[in-house]
Amino acid sequence: MDAQLQADYDVVVVGGGAAGLSGALALSRARRWVLVVDAGQPRNAPAHGVHNYLGREGTAPADLVALGRAEVEDYGGQVVDGRVISARALPGEPVRFRVELDDGRAVTARRLLVATGAVDALPDVPGVADLWGTDVLHCPYCHGWEVRDQSVGVLGSGPMSVHQALMWRQWSEDVTLFLSTAPEPTDEQWEQLAARGVAVVDGEVTGLEVTGGRLSGVRLAGGRVVPRRALVVATRVGARVPAGLGLETEDVAVGGHVMGTRVAAAPDGTTSVPGVRVVGNAGNPMAQVIASAAEGLTAAAALNGELIAEDTALAVARARSRGASLADVFSAASEAEVCARVLGGRRHGLLGAQR
Repeated sequence: MDAQLQADYDVVVVGGGAAGLSGALALSRARRWVLVVDAGQPRNAPAHGVHNYLGREGTAPADLVALGRAEVEDYGGQVVDGRVISARALPGEPVRFRVELDDGRAVTARRLLVATGAVDALPDVPGVADLWGTDVLHCPYCHGWEVRDQSVGVLGSGPMSVHQALMWRQWSEDVTLFLSTAPEPTDEQWEQLAARGVAVVDGEVTGLEVTGGRLSGVRLAGGRVVPRRALVVATRVGARVPAGLGLETEDVAVGGHVMGTRVAAAPDGTTSVPGVRVVGNAGNPMAQVIASAAEGLTAAAALNGELIAEDTALAVARARSRGASLADVFSAASEAEVCARVLGGRRHGLLGAQR
């Protein structure tokens, strides 16, 4: 059972992967009231391990999340399982948001950190979804080492397929490009493939052969099966976007080819909605786990800076409403009082200097 929620938080983090937890950790250490709402659907869930994460190489994705949750909670942050079904800005100033969870609970927040991640739409080939993240792969930096020197196939599906085949050639000398639905390579590309020893197979891929739960071959429309140990595919990535905020999305293109969508955001996570920043794969589909975590930290520091400025402005407004003047705030008496509280017998101040 989740702990009792507060009515109001400094920051609600929507999403509890590496990006969201990294941001929550920094904000909790900054003594902010933080709530992380995690739907438990990480993009890398099928993978056996997280790679290229310095100090955590090979850690299972679920273990990394568990470690991150514990660290956030150690500093007073709250992490709850659930889904944010709606988040919307409230009228008035300063900026505030109402966040509704799927269990009926609702809280308000001064800022939102959106770390909802993305979803990979897989090619519509029988067997691909069953082996996704194990023998069916997409990123050589995530999985290339694990299938090094093995027979690798690349499923052609678009104009970037030749590029994929040439990239994966770095990890294995046995790479086959299945043209399938990809466009015919140009003369220059044919020359590149031949020079690198990449085999090319024509004909549409209609399914995969599986032996003992592992990929053993790629089946073509004519019935031929080409033995392969791993198959590389291109996915279409779709950003998860919380409802109600009005966040803008845009296409993500690589080499002129649209590979999916993302939440439109500046490099520091700033979005078109004041008070909302986006981090991780929701705004940067190509970011690996360690990069997503770095984005979370960077955005958290920026959000804390915004809140400091807001806290200061509110404090000044309250002081003015009480009729306080600059002379009252920075008087010799006020400085001596502060010094006495902080430094005790080691204090010095204007009053002491006047004696």
